[in-house]
Amino acid sequence: MGANQRKIVVVLLSALFMVLSGLSSVSAEEYKAMKGVKSANVMFDMRDANVQTAIIHLNLIHDTYSELAAMKKPVFVVVFMAGSVKLISTDHRGFKAEEENSLKEIASIISKMKKTGIRVEACLFAAKVFGVEPSTILPEIERVGNGWISEIGYQARGYSLVPVY
Repeated sequence: MGANQRKIVVVLLSALFMVLSGLSSVSAEEYKAMKGVKSANVMFDMRDANVQTAIIHLNLIHDTYSELAAMKKPVFVVVFMAGSVKLISTDHRGFKAEEENSLKEIASIISKMKKTGIRVEACLFAAKVFGVEPSTILPEIERVGNGWISEIGYQARGYSLVPVY
């Protein structure tokens, strides 16, 4: 089994464990790490450019936000950088026909994220490097010139960094 396949299996098993554990009824007491934490400011550095694992990651981010909202007042930001910017474009050239539904699912997840209060940004530097026309980036997503500068700003304001590669 290759490294990418192991990564997919681990992510899938983690997601399955959370579903089976009924995490929608979690409390701060179940997480020792959350003891004394009043709020959670989190910035996800989204670089996963694989259509299938990106869906899993985005759903997990959204579910984590919902779970934390029951315990704390979370503030989440997802910054799309590197090749992941191709997943948030309405221009699907270069993708296989069987990936079309998955790209639509990504757009739907992002729409849900935005409606629940999760901020989503796209790095325009990455868009240029990966040939994504900025006007094709999903409308729910804010455009920033350089995702690193955005991430530096969030971290300087105390946001926890969660890499999504």
